[in-house]
Amino acid sequence: MQPHPQRVVLYQNDPTTAKTLATGLSQHFSSVYLARNCEEVSPAVARHRAEAVVLDLETSGPGEVKRLHQEFPDLYIVGTHRLADDKLWAEAMSLGASDICEPRNVDVVRSLLQRLTLHRLASHAA
Repeated sequence: MQPHPQRVVLYQNDPTTAKTLATGLSQHFSSVYLARNCEEVSPAVARHRAEAVVLDLETSGPGEVKRLHQEFPDLYIVGTHRLADDKLWAEAMSLGASDICEPRNVDVVRSLLQRLTLHRLASHAA
């Protein structure tokens, strides 16, 4: 198993944020696929056999997290939201998100994806 996800699907409603994240993440992951809208996320995960998704919670909401988690139980779901909304973040986490962060810092998003994978590798080894 790879030390971090190799295939990531990215959905961000804001085109500037999407481009920034896609450019930054593509330097660390073998494939970053950009979904143009929320409806493209699930088919993109299946088509590209993605191990992780970075999902804009502002436009997709916790319901999409739940649906993705049910459809792809091993998928790393990193939700993003520009504002600290503890209630939304807690709900998304309870529905299957692996972590939540602010989307503008590529290094934080990358670090979360890598850390989550290392945690799961350690869990499987135990």
